[in-house]
Amino acid sequence: MKESFLEISEVKKSFGEGQARQEVLRGMNFTVGKGEFCVLLGPSGSGKSTLLNIIGGIDTPDSGYVSINGDKLEEMKEKELTMYRRKHLGYVFQMYNLIPNLNVKENIEVGAYLSDNPLDVEEVLTTLGLQDHKYKYPNQLSGGQQQRVSIGRAVVKNPDILLCDEPTGALDYKTSKEILGLIEECNSKFGSTVIMVTHNEAIKYMADHVIKLRDGVVRHNDINSEKITAAELEW
Repeated sequence: MKESFLEISEVKKSFGEGQARQEVLRGMNFTVGKGEFCVLLGPSGSGKSTLLNIIGGIDTPDSGYVSINGDKLEEMKEKELTMYRRKHLGYVFQMYNLIPNLNVKENIEVGAYLSDNPLDVEEVLTTLGLQDHKYKYPNQLSGGQQQRVSIGRAVVKNPDILLCDEPTGALDYKTSKEILGLIEECNSKFGSTVIMVTHNEAIKYMADHVIKLRDGVVRHNDINSEKITAAELEW
């Protein structure tokens, strides 16, 4: 296992008050190595997206802590946390959230502007198969092409961690496999640690590290010694 880079320690999170209070995370504990492709796997309601939002500094735990490369997020002031998200984290969501009046290249450049050490925009366009589409606007693209652009915008920042929340949830089978292959390529080519939330059991076979969640706790924490490529996945 690679050296610990992301540490989740006794993280708990509840929503609501009184009788309506619901414990979503009940004491999460695990570590992820630098450069790993890690899948958080579990059914709806298992706490996956809540945990991802806490790792991304979008939400805060009730107790416990998240540490990235030795820095505890809870110890950062709001301005520090904003800068940390901006400089060190890339986000890929199920919804593409592209800027409609910017073309493909400009949408990706938005990510580059947020980084002190961005990747080359043209290289990212080439890696994601977007060179022929770089002057098109989001409404001229298919769903799969729009998701490629959202990956490009996240990856071009050269983030330490790429957070992916059900990135293929709105896509068909063929396009889903293409998108997973691109995230896989970005992980190996650019070295970002990938944390991907999914309920699709098949995706675990392409990961270095699989963490299964149920009812707000870690049920299994496995290192995958014989992973396969995204292209080989079937479901």
